[in-house]
Amino acid sequence: MGAPQQNPTAPSSSPEYTNDSQLKFPEHYRDWMYLTSGFDMSYNPAMHMGDQHTFDNVFVNPEAYKAFVQTGTWPDKTMLVLEVRGAEGKGSINQKGNYQGATVEFELHIKDESRFPGNGAFFGFDGGKTAKMISASADCYSCHADHAAVDTTFVQFYPTLLPIAKSKGTLAAAYQKELGHRSSHLISK
Repeated sequence: MGAPQQNPTAPSSSPEYTNDSQLKFPEHYRDWMYLTSGFDMSYNPAMHMGDQHTFDNVFVNPEAYKAFVQTGTWPDKTMLVLEVRGAEGKGSINQKGNYQGATVEFELHIKDESRFPGNGAFFGFDGGKTAKMISASADCYSCHADHAAVDTTFVQFYPTLLPIAKSKGTLAAAYQKELGHRSSHLISK
C-alpha cells in the first residue's frame, strides 16, 4: 500500500496582484461559472463594427456565484471575466449563422474592497498575463454605475441571475428607473 495521493491545490479564484499592483490573469477562469454569452453587444449606439462580429462570454469565480445565488449581491473578491471572441461565419459544414472563433481580448471587473472601495475596478488584458487597472475616469465606470442592475454589474444580461436579484430585491434604483422608463415608452407607442 502506498501513501494516499494528495489532491493538488486548487487554483485561486480570488484576485491576485503583482508587486506593482497589476492584476494577474486568472488562468483557470474557464473552470468558473458560465453566466451568459452575447453577440455583437455594444453599449455605444454610435459604434459600427462593419463585417467584424464578436461573441462575449462571461464567467464568474465560483465563490462569488454561490454568494450571489444566496444574497442577490456580489461579495468582496468577486471576479467577472468578459471573454471576447471573434465570430466565424463559414467553416466545416457551417454555411449560415455564426460560431465562436479565436479570443480577441479579455476584460475583468473586480470587486476588491481593500484595493478599490466602492464600485470595484476594471482591467483590460490584451494577451499579457498581467494588466494595469483601467483609469477610473474611463467611461466604463460611469456606464456601470448608471445602468447596471446589481452592484455595478450588468446582471440584466445574465438570464439565470436576474430573477434571483428581482426576488431578493437587490436591483439598483437607477436600473429600475431605466427599466420603468423603457416600459412606459413601449406602452405609449
